Parts: sequence; structure tokens; C-alpha cells
Amino acid sequence: MSKQPNLYSFPNTDALAPQLRSYILSAQRTALSKHSSFRIAVSGGSLPATLSKALLANPSSPDDTPNFSKWDIFFADERAVPLDHDDSNYCLLKADLLDKIPADAGTPTVHPIEVKHLDDTQELADIYQDALKDTFAQKDSVKLPQFDLILLGCGPDGHTCSLFPSHPLLRESDAWVAAIEDSPKPPPRRITLTLPVVTHAVKIAFVATGGGKKDILKQIFETEEGRSLPCGLVNDGAGERVSWFVDDAAVEGVVFPRRGSL
Repeated sequence: MSKQPNLYSFPNTDALAPQLRSYILSAQRTALSKHSSFRIAVSGGSLPATLSKALLANPSSPDDTPNFSKWDIFFADERAVPLDHDDSNYCLLKADLLDKIPADAGTPTVHPIEVKHLDDTQELADIYQDALKDTFAQKDSVKLPQFDLILLGCGPDGHTCSLFPSHPLLRESDAWVAAIEDSPKPPPRRITLTLPVVTHAVKIAFVATGGGKKDILKQIFETEEGRSLPCGLVNDGAGERVSWFVDDAAVEGVVFPRRGSL
């Protein structure tokens, strides 16, 4: 049985951001000691704004510095929309973080979807999977790609990436990237990393803030039903490799051991 995930709780996002930064930069150091790039996947929602607050703060030391030129950024999921569309996770990350990185901090390599295939989500997923193969090795030589870090959000229904409760995609075990045509949350057409890819990462971090999250977090951390929700399946599948960064409002009344710092 894998050990429990780590739950870090802070008074607010201003207190959360520096700790998230430390966690990300620790993952960066570990990655760059093993290979030439820091391979991460990010999702959308409120996460890019929190990443901006965490990563664009002034460094306190050379160790406390993102080496963006070594970053390979993929998307944990993406919507089948143009890259400048309001629903695009790429557009959100670009506006909140990428466009604000100072020139002297380096430029990350970013892997957006191939927009010429927006009308065919399966092709969109297959081509994104090919991009993963180019970075992580051929699919026949590794069973699963291993991200150094995956940064995720948690929806009010317990979904993460574009993996939704009770959806057949939760059972996908062969593909690295899957297409979804019937997302219960608009827009309906998307691609997503599959659950085995997410749980295979070296580190996985959820960022969940605000009182609107407390009911679903109570379910995920306290109930048997919550363990079968996508976020709960990540907790179960990756155990202590999962860390949750939350504010106090999001875990008000949640009975689970929590920590105040890394």
C-alpha cells in the first residue's frame, strides 16, 4: 500500500506561493541532476495565476532560481480550440506566466497542441503523444513517460486534467494521451494525459484554493467514494509522491494530517 499524500495548508495564496516555489525548484534540481531538462506538465484553471505568483517572485539565492531555459512544458490536458481562445490552457499559461518571464531568466520550451487538427481530437491526441515520444523516448522502449513534475488542479466534482468521475477514460491503460469528445464541463472536445501517465510522474502537485473546494476535498480525503474520483485515484496511485498545496479555506473541516511547510 503506498503511503499517504502530503497535505500542505497555508492561510492564503500569498503564503502558499513561496512554498510551492520551493517545491517546484527542488523538483527542478533533482531533474537537472539526472538529465538535461526539467520535464513538467501543467493544467489550466486557477493554476497558472498561482504559478505566476510563485515563480516570478525575486529569487533569494542562486538555488532559489528557476532555470527556465531547461524547462520542457507540456499540458496535462488541453481543449480542442485555437491557441488564442479563452478556453485554451496554453493561452492561459501564456498570459499568466510565459509572457511575464524576464528575458534574463531564460525561455522554456513549450509544447502546445497542433491546431491544424482541431477538427479531429483523436488525431490531436495522437500527435501530442508523438511529441511526448520525441521527448521521453520511443513508446516501444518505455511503457510510460515519466514527468519530473505534474502540476494539477482539482475540480468541484473531483476531476483533474480532463479525467472526469465515472468516465470510461479513467480505465485507459495503453494510450499516453487520450481524446475526449463528451467532457461534462465545456468545451466538450479535449485531449488529456491518461491516469497511468499522471501517476507515473516523479512528483505530482495539486493546487486547490478557496472555500468552494472544501466539500470535494472532504470527500477525497475522508470517504471511500472520494477515493474513486479522479483526484482520489491519483492519491491512491502515487501515494507519497503526491503533494497538495491548499489554503485553509479549502480544507476547513477536513480531517486529514496536514503540514504548514515543506
